[in-house]
Amino acid sequence: MSSQFSPLDQEKPSGGNGGRARMLISCPDRPGIVAAVSHFLYEHGANIVQSDQYSMDPEGGMFFIRFEFDLNDLDKELPVLVEDFARVADRFDMKWHTFRASRKKRLAVFVSKEDHCLLELLWQWKAGDLNADIAMVVSNHPDMRELVESFGIPYHHVPVTASTKAEAERKQMEIVADKADLIVLARYMQIISPKFIEQFPNRIINIHHSFLPAFVGGKPYAQAYTRGVKIIGATAHYVTEELDGGPIIEQDVQRVSHRDNVDDLKRIGRTIERVVLARAVKWHIEDRIIVHHNKTVVFN
Repeated sequence: MSSQFSPLDQEKPSGGNGGRARMLISCPDRPGIVAAVSHFLYEHGANIVQSDQYSMDPEGGMFFIRFEFDLNDLDKELPVLVEDFARVADRFDMKWHTFRASRKKRLAVFVSKEDHCLLELLWQWKAGDLNADIAMVVSNHPDMRELVESFGIPYHHVPVTASTKAEAERKQMEIVADKADLIVLARYMQIISPKFIEQFPNRIINIHHSFLPAFVGGKPYAQAYTRGVKIIGATAHYVTEELDGGPIIEQDVQRVSHRDNVDDLKRIGRTIERVVLARAVKWHIEDRIIVHHNKTVVFN
């Protein structure tokens, strides 16, 4: 059994849904799981407002649940609920996480020179469609400082070269330490080291400008054009030590034809990339994703 209830989740609410919490659960499938959790929440005065579940295989597979519930006097009652739930979790061998819906997650957006994915996140955040706080933007280029600061968001320029990469990443880790819950690589064109990834397990989301697992690595649109593809796409995934090999969160595609050259593919791809990345970030900050091995269950 394992649980997550971080000190940050004990802070006072930062917005609406002050009495709402979420619980994500994964465990071996067996009869009685939903009944046990539902009854437990009822006994603790919680009102379930949304429930999603999925079984990989009712006979010996894994079972996944997402509950969203309201609880009066959440500041006082949620820590008690979390402590008491350990007994249910032990019984069913659960891995589980509890989050306050009202505590906005803090994002650190990493970007290089291309701005389309960053702009989509900024627009959605400004419109209130992305219920998070963009704590900062970090870039290895100075190009987007004026744009980012016009939104009132801190901009950190950390140059990266082959000889300074280790030092640059050390500075980046200092910048984001205790200030970010999620790292978003919005077309950040640098490889993240295993040491950095260890600090944010399943909390770094990358957008890959191709439909994985095809065309990994550099120049995927040129690879796709050479291959003569009829569909191009984009993939948002969690970052692991395996390059472009982490758990996939979201993908989308669009048809193309022999008339489209490499530049056409890039133009079409930019639209797909920005939408796919924004969806993945939104689902993460709404606690809709459960990672199981190298796959995700997304209750969207």
